[in-house]
Amino acid sequence: HVQLQACGGGLVQAGGSLRLSCAASGRSKSNYAIGWFRQAPGKEREFVAAVRWSAGATYYADSAKGRFTLSRDNAKNAVYLQMNGLKPEDTAVYFCAVRWGIVTMTRDEWGYWGQGTQVTVSS
Repeated sequence: HVQLQACGGGLVQAGGSLRLSCAASGRSKSNYAIGWFRQAPGKEREFVAAVRWSAGATYYADSAKGRFTLSRDNAKNAVYLQMNGLKPEDTAVYFCAVRWGIVTMTRDEWGYWGQGTQVTVSS
């Protein structure tokens, strides 16, 4: 059973930065992906970024490209989402997730979810 622990959200002014962390435990396979999704009030949960763990390949939503950077710590089994140049439209609850296999941007194809962490960007 996979468990995910996410943290790092908070309140920041537009243009500011935050770093989200997600620690994963309980994985029994090596072929998996860890990703971040977000859900704003009244909106669907959407893909933000993900890494295919074995290959180290990263993927970003268009909204994240150039501003967000995903990195990982193999020793800690953790991934980090560095978010720079934050905008009010980035305000959402951010969730980390795990799926076996390759990265997809489809929410329903991810099987394990951590609790969300709130990111609020003020204008």
